[in-house]
Amino acid sequence: MSVPTYTKSGSKATSPAKLDSAVFNVELKNHELLKQAYQAYLANGRENLAKTLRRGEVSGGGKKPWKQKGTGRARFGSIRVPIWRGGGITFGPLGKENYSKKMTTGAKRTSLRQALTLKSQANKIIIVEDFVVNDGETSTASALLNKIGATRRVLIAVENKTPELERSVRNLKNVELVQSSYLNTYSVLNADAIVITTKALSAVHTWLGAKEGAK
Repeated sequence: MSVPTYTKSGSKATSPAKLDSAVFNVELKNHELLKQAYQAYLANGRENLAKTLRRGEVSGGGKKPWKQKGTGRARFGSIRVPIWRGGGITFGPLGKENYSKKMTTGAKRTSLRQALTLKSQANKIIIVEDFVVNDGETSTASALLNKIGATRRVLIAVENKTPELERSVRNLKNVELVQSSYLNTYSVLNADAIVITTKALSAVHTWLGAKEGAK
């Protein structure tokens, strides 16, 4: 598979880049694995902030609200019981819940190949010889992305992130910069355009290619 390649200045290169079919053109029978990887990414990033107070943790309730007999009302031993307003919460979150989801390494890599295949089939993959912003200016990075046709939500995959490159895209809305070794299904599926440098592409081929899959 060949895709158009751009130089680091944004002009079209003479020779197109070749995508490994074992990574960018795999069989996709259904989207179940993609769904699992997407949900696992969200679950593993979820912060456990919800915390409710149980009966023994709410304030008050040191004495009976009224005597046991003779008032005509129901018997209660404490105002902290869950059926009272301001009482404890039954079966509420305790702040100890573990929402993380596990996936095997093989399943993660297979889902990533499938996600890259979907983007490749939709012509959302853009290869650049290098993505360099030496001055660290946001305007320079934005102009380069516009020149190569990377718009809306953009994922930039490079072999190594530099401080200048990170600074240049930090304030660009809907632009995410990742190292090629940290590509994930969630970011790939959410991107409208995926910009990959040639060195990062080579690293992805080595990481997810046919030789890796045969191990």
